[in-house]
Amino acid sequence: MTSLVSPLRASALAVLMVAGVLTSANTASAAARPVIGAYYAGWNSQNYPVSQIPADRLTHLFYAFSTIENGKCVAGAGAPADFAALARLKKAKPHLKTLISIGGWGAGGFSDAALTPASRAAFVKSCVDMFFVQYRGSFDGVDIDWEFPVYGGPAEITDRPQDKRNMTLLTKEFRRQLGPGKLVTGALPTGRLQTDGPYDPALSFELGELAKVMDFINVMTYDMGTGFSAVSTFNAPMKEVADDPLGQPMRRWNNVTAAIEYYKRHGVPGTKMVLGVPFYGRGFIVNEPGTQNGLYQSYGSAFWPGGWGTIKQDLLPDQAWTQFWHPVAQAPWLYNAAERKFLSYENPRSIGIKAQFAKKAGLIGTFMWELSDDDSSHSLLKAMSGPFVK
Repeated sequence: MTSLVSPLRASALAVLMVAGVLTSANTASAAARPVIGAYYAGWNSQNYPVSQIPADRLTHLFYAFSTIENGKCVAGAGAPADFAALARLKKAKPHLKTLISIGGWGAGGFSDAALTPASRAAFVKSCVDMFFVQYRGSFDGVDIDWEFPVYGGPAEITDRPQDKRNMTLLTKEFRRQLGPGKLVTGALPTGRLQTDGPYDPALSFELGELAKVMDFINVMTYDMGTGFSAVSTFNAPMKEVADDPLGQPMRRWNNVTAAIEYYKRHGVPGTKMVLGVPFYGRGFIVNEPGTQNGLYQSYGSAFWPGGWGTIKQDLLPDQAWTQFWHPVAQAPWLYNAAERKFLSYENPRSIGIKAQFAKKAGLIGTFMWELSDDDSSHSLLKAMSGPFVK
């Protein structure tokens, strides 16, 4: 999830100290510095209401998701109540910038909506009418989460070769219709294995062009080890691991450090990138344990272990699960030998390493997917924001 736009004007940024956390106010054409962002899953609002959001620790909140039907923006049945709650939250916490995230994994309709000048204009107008007229006061901008233009997304979703150019044109149309004072961002992928096999984000997106239009890009430096992988592996390794059997050139770029370098090589400056970190785990049931405690083994099926809060509470204390740390990937994993279950996850140590890297690499902040996966003390949120907070 990510976005890019006009150059930042530091003189226009008003720095605020909110509950001990350094935040920044946006202006018409400048992104906040630093960006401490969170995706909020609207479908989970009954269990994790808007009122529970730790707004004092955030600068940007991305509401997931609006989707597309018949070329227009639509929202879920429970969204209006959430939007009203967001408007109240913004009044209480005026430093917080909220964006409606459009799309997400499995969301179709983008290729058709972006196909022609007329379809782009009609689609964007429907989004503006809904989120900035009907629900005025709830949002400060739009986050485009098209997964994926051209190829790589779910097989049932329409895609076209011209999607790559049309994604840029759609972003420009959002910029035009939203006008000054509103944010346009996007969420862009890095994982090198998708539904169609080997994947290159530069074949889906005009990365350098998007960087000129969007305020900043949420670079999804996670989902590098999923059910599309051939072996049990890390969700978000920091560096390339020599033992990883993933073929080249995918392996070279399928890690956090190299993914950011790849975006820079394709015209996205660090000042337009926000580093993504996962607050959830990825699990694999391996066929044989091998000699690496479940790591890099063939597997029969993947499983969903939940977020950090669940892993910390239920699995870390369980002696059936042994804890490991990889010195190159700089990531933890768990292995349950009796059930042959391998689990890649993040903890405060690994998240802190990623955040320190983002700061050193000149990125403007960090974001996560997603907020409710943290523990009750917000330990992962604290770790990801630490280097950017005074």
